[in-house]
Amino acid sequence: MSKINNPKIKLDYGINLNDKDYSTLILTLVKSMEKNTCVFMTECSNEVLFSKIENVFAKYKDLQRDIYETMFRKGLYTMEAVEEKNITSKLSSLNENFESLDE
Repeated sequence: MSKINNPKIKLDYGINLNDKDYSTLILTLVKSMEKNTCVFMTECSNEVLFSKIENVFAKYKDLQRDIYETMFRKGLYTMEAVEEKNITSKLSSLNENFESLDE
C-alpha cells in the first residue's frame, strides 16, 4: 500500500509539546465533545432542546473535520491507499453484521 500524505512540517521533539501534540489534543477534545453531544441528543425527550443540541452537534462535526483536514494538509496525518476489493470486502462484512442485528 502506498501512503497518501502532504509534506510534513518540521516539528521539535523532546519534552516540550509541538504543533502536532497541540493539534492532536484539540482534535481529541472536539471528537469527545461531538460524541457526548450525540449521546445527549439520543437521550433528549424535548423537541426544542433536541433541535438546539442537533445544531451544536453539527457545528462540532464540522469543526472536527476542519481540524483533521488542516492537520492532513500540514502533513501531521497520513493515509494509506487501499485497493477497491478491500473496500468492497469490508463494506460487505459491515453490511452482514448490520443485517444480523435484525435476527
